[in-house]
This record gives sequence, C-alpha cells and structure tokens, in this order.
Amino acid sequence: MDKCVVGETVFFSVVIPTYNRRPILEKCLRALEVQELSQPSSITGYEIVLVDDGSTDGTLEWLTAHKEEFPHVRWFVQDHAGPAAARNLGVEQALGDTIIFIDSDLVVLKNFLQAHGNALVQGKEKLGSDRFFTYGAVINTCNFDNPTAEPYKVTDFSAAFFATGNVAIPKHWLEEAGLFDISFQLYGWEDLELGVRLKKLGLTLIKCPEAVGYHWHPAFKLEQIKSLIDKEIQRGRMGVLFYQKHPTWEVRMMIQMTWLHRLLWGILSLNGALNEKTMAPFLQWLINLGKPQLALEVARIFLNWYNVKGVYQAYAEMQQTS
Repeated sequence: MDKCVVGETVFFSVVIPTYNRRPILEKCLRALEVQELSQPSSITGYEIVLVDDGSTDGTLEWLTAHKEEFPHVRWFVQDHAGPAAARNLGVEQALGDTIIFIDSDLVVLKNFLQAHGNALVQGKEKLGSDRFFTYGAVINTCNFDNPTAEPYKVTDFSAAFFATGNVAIPKHWLEEAGLFDISFQLYGWEDLELGVRLKKLGLTLIKCPEAVGYHWHPAFKLEQIKSLIDKEIQRGRMGVLFYQKHPTWEVRMMIQMTWLHRLLWGILSLNGALNEKTMAPFLQWLINLGKPQLALEVARIFLNWYNVKGVYQAYAEMQQTS
C-alpha cells in the first residue's frame, strides 16, 4: 500500500556492506557523521547500519577502538556471504522507515542526507504517494587524499534504474519486493535484479543529483587486469542467472547477451586479438602519462569481450543442464 502523510517526517537508515575496505571505510563513515540537516527538516534523524561481511583487515578492531567517534553507527557481522546477504541483514536490522544504500568506498558531501530528504518530500508532493525511490549522483575517483575534489565526468553517467551505490527507498517496498536474491554470490547484478522487481511493483526513479557520492577505487595498474577479467567472467555468469529469473529482451540488453554486443566487442577487440597482453604496452604508456582512468576505459575493449564470452559460456552450460 502506498504511504503518504502530509507533513511526514523520515528517519534514515544508511545501510553499508563492507569487506576488507578499512582505509576508505574510515573516510566513508566520517563523512556520514558530519551531515548537516536544515532546520526545520523533514529528517528526524539517521543511523548508519554497517554490515561487516567477514573482513580480515582489522575493520572490527578499528571500529571497537573508535566507537566514540561514530555515535550514529551500529554494526553487525556475518561470515563472508557477499553484498546481497549483507544488505539484507542491514535492512532487517534497520530502525528507519527509509533505507539509503551506499557502498563502503563512497565518500559523501555534508548535504547528502538532506538532499535525499528534500527529493523524497518533493517526490511525494508530485506523485501523491511514496511509490518511488531517489537516486543520487556517483562520481568515480582514484584520489584517496581528497576524493570529493573529483569533477563530474561523462564516464560517471549511469543509466541504471536501481543501483545500490547511492539510492534512498522506503523500507516497506524493499520488504514487499523480497529484498536481494542471495543466489547472486559472485560479482554483479544483484541490485539491478531487485530493480526489475521494484519496477514491477510500479516504483519509479527520481534522480537526485544534489546527493553526491564519490566512489573511490585505486588508480588503474596493469597488475589489476587479472582480477578485472575475473570480475567480468563472474558478471557474465551472474548475468545469466539474472536472465533466468527475468527472461526478457531488456535483461538480455543489460547483460550484453545479444548478437549486437557479440558483434560490437568482437569487432572492437579484433576477435580477441586486442587483449591484456597485446595492449599492455599502450596501457602502461597511458598510465605513465598520468592517465590511469583513460587506460582503464581503453582496457574495457577486451574486458567487455571477456564479459560477453562469459555470458554465452554460462548460457550454454545452463542449456545443457536444463
């Protein structure tokens, strides 16, 4: 049932899964502790629900030693089971009526919560219900010392309907949709799959560009290529699981399981001739020029080819099994 009350207030639960990301997690949590709420505000308060997914880097010890610095944080622990299970635990433990999902490598601005709060109020006034969610902006950066100094880039644009990098949604819609499917144990697609179910419930997306989060990742190096290829293959396998649950053309396009994607990345990679070995000198040259982000975008030529091959390999295995 839609919920809409005149003058309604909101209490946010910011749900964050984390796994071995202690250095950037420290910045993430500190940014959330200094949020500035307008007075008066529709936001009555907020909590940070951190779920540690079996970290081995001293995350829990650091939290215990610094708990006085983080009065808004409640943390929970699970054996390593992936972000879907961690987010589900966070939602189940959340005290708020509205959930904000971010990742533990995201650093937000001081107006982050208020921006989402304003967009939620405006959305209810416009739609007359709470059958929507707000989606903030995510800017990618490799600047660890000052992540919020990164400018917006064309490559930061996202066409995703629902993604957990920066989104606010009433808790009851997540519960009605059934939360995240923990079958997605490898990399990718668990949030977009939930988005398909939310869309079927009639929810709409309201963009909230004022709620900015800076997604930090290490500067691209050639040593990362092996793990990036592995992620693309995992993403391909999880994409087929996504398609099994929702066998539509829209999902095929999302997971790149079409003749168009096979043709596109086959041509661009010269049928695999442009790969991690043959392109390594050029990528290193770009890195030496101080352009690691451009090098990563160029590397996506063969990374996407690995993804498409992974999709079709997993799909063939699925057909053989069935």
